[in-house]
Amino acid sequence: MKFLMLLTSLLFSSLGFAENTVYDESRDRHIPIEISHPTSKEQCGKERKCRVAFLSAGYGVSHTKYTFLSKQLNQLGYMVVAIGHELESDPPLSVSGDLYETRSENWSRGASTLDFVKHNLEPTYPNYNFNDLLLIGHSNGGDISSWLANEGKDYIEIVITIDHRRVPLPRNKDIGVLSIRGSDYPADDGVLPSQQENEKYGICVKKIPKSRHNDMTDYGPAWLKDEINSAVDSYVKGLGCEKL
Repeated sequence: MKFLMLLTSLLFSSLGFAENTVYDESRDRHIPIEISHPTSKEQCGKERKCRVAFLSAGYGVSHTKYTFLSKQLNQLGYMVVAIGHELESDPPLSVSGDLYETRSENWSRGASTLDFVKHNLEPTYPNYNFNDLLLIGHSNGGDISSWLANEGKDYIEIVITIDHRRVPLPRNKDIGVLSIRGSDYPADDGVLPSQQENEKYGICVKKIPKSRHNDMTDYGPAWLKDEINSAVDSYVKGLGCEKL
């Protein structure tokens, strides 16, 4: 078993991914993370720092199962930190009652985890810019990302959600927002902006026809992953909502 674990670790390292945990002493919490570096990481330096993205998985999906997104962001110059939010000791995600109320503990905890990882890793990676973060998350990971962005942190530059459904997108002119939508589940009322809010805050909403919520991971079809990556690529490059 130890040999198999070593082999798995070596395989991930050879692919440019490094698995690790960071320890939040204040919450006695060992947080799983996976770090992948920009394709041209040798260009990252203290004078010209490279960008950083925090990737949050959907509930019940491993944070290591979004490599299609990590690789795309690496090519765009980002160091990607994929973060595991749910531990075995955590209560299960609520499935009853007013879900916005009953799941808020999960989202608040996840937001605290993102904030901790930011401050924990920043001193270790002086060649990377942790003060203009890109937060990207699928489903519940998108809810967590939106929750943190709504807390008014000044170190968030962009939020990209992939078919999240519960937490309202940030309405903030200082934060760029893209929400990629599937076709099988609607978002709750108030999560997505009105047309007036779209124009006021510059929020982009991209719906992918015939796409399924649960397919928006490494396990999904190639065409869907390509569509998601294309939207992320266009948005990060600043091509505008109409080009997505």
